[in-house]
Amino acid sequence: MVGYLDNELSPEAKKRFEQHLKRCRECREELEDFKRLKEVMKSMKYKEPQDIVWQRYWAKVYNRIERGIGWILSSIGAIILLSYGGFRLIQGLIKNPTISLIVKIGALIFLLGVVTLLVSIIRERVFRYRHDRYKEVKI
Repeated sequence: MVGYLDNELSPEAKKRFEQHLKRCRECREELEDFKRLKEVMKSMKYKEPQDIVWQRYWAKVYNRIERGIGWILSSIGAIILLSYGGFRLIQGLIKNPTISLIVKIGALIFLLGVVTLLVSIIRERVFRYRHDRYKEVKI
């Protein structure tokens, strides 16, 4: 039926379909329904979203990308700098023969604890930010 309405049938198929329509009341009624539907669809137009909708959409996308990348880069940088600084500090302590072994071990454990806490806090903040239902609310 749709092929018939859109003039997509071959002459032979069109002739067979029209002969069928003469004998079949149900198909004639259905064809009329399709014609009405086609007319309604011709009058329908796509409604363009308002500019403010697009602005909000792109702002959210860019903000998420920028913030995500910013958090990742800041976290990695902080971890690298703190680990390196702590390593250099521990290396200086380890090489110093006047400092006892217990202080050296304590400093190393302390450094590992600080780095672990830093990573944990950063992961928690990122998780909370991503799952905050009210982050888009403006005061």
